[in-house]
Amino acid sequence: MLLEFEQPIVELENKLAGMKSLAEDSDVDISDAIKKLENKIVSLKKETFQNLTRWQRVQLSRHPDRPYTLDYIYEITDDFVEIHGDRTVKDDKAMVGGFGTVDDQTFMFIGQQKGRNTKQRQERNFGMANPEGYRKALRLMKMAEKFNKPIVTLIDTPGAFPGLEAEERGQGEAIARNLKEMFMLKVPVICIIIGEGASGGALGIAIGDKVLMLENTWYSVISPESCSSILWRSWDYKEQAAEALKLTAPDMLKNKLIDGIIPEPLGGAHTNLKAVADEVKKTILKNFKALDKKSVEKRIEERINKFSGMGVVK
Repeated sequence: MLLEFEQPIVELENKLAGMKSLAEDSDVDISDAIKKLENKIVSLKKETFQNLTRWQRVQLSRHPDRPYTLDYIYEITDDFVEIHGDRTVKDDKAMVGGFGTVDDQTFMFIGQQKGRNTKQRQERNFGMANPEGYRKALRLMKMAEKFNKPIVTLIDTPGAFPGLEAEERGQGEAIARNLKEMFMLKVPVICIIIGEGASGGALGIAIGDKVLMLENTWYSVISPESCSSILWRSWDYKEQAAEALKLTAPDMLKNKLIDGIIPEPLGGAHTNLKAVADEVKKTILKNFKALDKKSVEKRIEERINKFSGMGVVK
């Protein structure tokens, strides 16, 4: 999939490929021209991705090739074991979780999972968890607490599933209970937005000691399209809505709603999974090391104070 703002870059890359092919098939030395074009492509990429609008970052966060939760987990852990079911209704495949080891330290990983093709998207419900998904997440958090293992949540959802059956099974209660319980977890909790972070669907697994965002992600109470449809009765104003919502990682950091930004490779996370996974891994280990030095009481107190202070004007 090619995003509109990537078109000029792709055109130059196609031109570069043609020049390299010509150089291989002939005796003409065009190495200088190739080098100049390569430098031009790098410069254009830097200029483009350093000046993305908020809507363009939203588009990048939804790129179909962007790494999902399980991609990160399998890349950074040595022996991930997925755990299924909420022990009440069923196993919600939009929410995944289990134990995995990173550099000899075991973590409980939990996150929303999207699908790559039509069948997978239906199976994963487009990353929109039902109440049983949030109850599974809480079950796994309590299991991690029982065995004194730190928790890492990876957030990537357009929102909790809004269907009638989800409301009948207590969607609001399930998310609210997660918020309450996560404040009091005795183990370190690190939350990372890796794609879309929409509304309570994201917040239901995002109460942590450290909340971080990848560079090209968004985190907001509502998506730009939904905001546009409410305010203007049309999705046509989604770009204006994105600007008004101030939902990007720099916006969130400026407003002290997150604790840090994890850099992505030039062009987005989908261009180099290993590189972005290494950054995520380093961030997890660095923050865990700092949090593990604190007492349980201190961590819980700081967690409560952090979220209690959001939105307060002094």
